[in-house]
Amino acid sequence: MNANVTLKAGFLAAAMVLGGCAGTVTDTDSDLMTGAEDGAGTVAAELSSGVSIGTRLKTTSALNLRTGAGTGYRVRLVIPAGATVTTVNRTTPVSGWYNIKYNGVTGWSYGSYLKVASTGGGSTGGGSTGGDITAHNRDGAVKRAKSGVGFSYWWGHAAWNPGGPTSSTKGSCYGSCPSCRHYGSKGADCSGYVAKLWQVPSSNTSLTHDWHPYSTASFASDSSLWHGVRRSSIRRGDALNYHSGGHGHVFLFESGDGWGSMWAYEAKGCSYGIRHNIRTASSAYRGIARAGY
Repeated sequence: MNANVTLKAGFLAAAMVLGGCAGTVTDTDSDLMTGAEDGAGTVAAELSSGVSIGTRLKTTSALNLRTGAGTGYRVRLVIPAGATVTTVNRTTPVSGWYNIKYNGVTGWSYGSYLKVASTGGGSTGGGSTGGDITAHNRDGAVKRAKSGVGFSYWWGHAAWNPGGPTSSTKGSCYGSCPSCRHYGSKGADCSGYVAKLWQVPSSNTSLTHDWHPYSTASFASDSSLWHGVRRSSIRRGDALNYHSGGHGHVFLFESGDGWGSMWAYEAKGCSYGIRHNIRTASSAYRGIARAGY
C-alpha cells in the first residue's frame, strides 16, 4: 500500500474546516408508491427470452421499477409507457423479471410490459451523455463525476484518474475528518470533487492535478461562476450545498426529485469515499448551478 499518509490536524484542520464535508450525510433507497403494471400480462409483444446486456427496451405500459425480482420488493419509481430502458448486469431474466436501468435508476421490471427497441450499444438510462469527459457542459460534469466513483475520500484535496480507480490507485481513508488519515495520492472531499466536476475556476480542468480551490462556504454564496437555483427546478449537473457553523456538504445532482429521493454523485465521507447513490437532502441544502451550463 502506498504510504503517502496525510494527517489532518492542528492548524491545517482549523484552516480547512470551512471547506470540509463534516456532518451526517444520508443516502436512502427510494420507496415510492405503487400503481403501475406488475406480474403476468397479455401484451402480445411481451419479452420473455434472454437479451444481451445493453439492449434497449421500450415499456408498453406504465411499469413499476422494483428493488428486486418480484412483487414483494419495493417500488423505486414508475416508468412511463413508451419510455426507453436498458438491460444491465445479466443476459437472462429471473422468473420473467429483467434487471434494467431507467433515468439513472437500476432495478427490476416484469417482461410482459417490455419489448425490444434495439440491440446492443444502448443508453445506460441516465439521460444524454454527449461529448467527452472534458466537455464544459452538464454531460461533461456527469461524466467527470462518474469517473471519480470508487476513489477514496481525501480531506482538503481533489485528484483522480479519469479512467477510474484500481485497487492500487483508489486510496483509502481512516478515522474522523479533519483528523483523518489518508493513504495514496488520489481522492477528493466533497467541495474539491464538485469543483473538478464544474471545472471551477476555468483553469481547474485536469482531474489528475491535485487542487482544492473552494469550500462549502464558497458555494454557500453566489459568484460569477455559480448561482442559486430553486430545488424544484434543479437539473442534471446542478448541485446541492449545505454550510452552517463550520460544517457542510455539497454533491452533484443527477436525476430524481430535488425535494425527495434523488440520484447523486458525492464524496460522501471518509468511510464511504466517492459514491453514486440515491439520497435525500434536508431543507438546509441550497440548489446551485454552474454558470454557463
